[in-house]
Amino acid sequence: MIRIRDIREWRTHDVVDSAGHRIGTLEAVYVDTGTDEPAMVTVQVGMPTRHRLVFAPLDGAEVGPGYLKVDYDKALVKACPSIGTDDVLPAEDEPALFKHYGLIYEPGASGERRLARP
Repeated sequence: MIRIRDIREWRTHDVVDSAGHRIGTLEAVYVDTGTDEPAMVTVQVGMPTRHRLVFAPLDGAEVGPGYLKVDYDKALVKACPSIGTDDVLPAEDEPALFKHYGLIYEPGASGERRLARP
């Protein structure tokens, strides 16, 4: 398991896919609101003048010297729903994000959002 206090230290490190191909730079960690455990990261991708943030799930992720390896292909991660570098994921966009990765989306018992930035 990746602990939240550990992964925060990895901000600005490379994020690579399951084959070791660089996807982008780790920008932030989102936790599962039900467990308070790290669930996804945002990865800064794009050209220097047109950055955006894409999401990558942390299930199956591994850390190495100077990088975080996610268990997903680079093309899949880069094609996921994205947000601007100064934006926050709107709650209504969460289901599409989970669907992109084939993950089940279940909001909280009272309908609260599933992901939050600590």
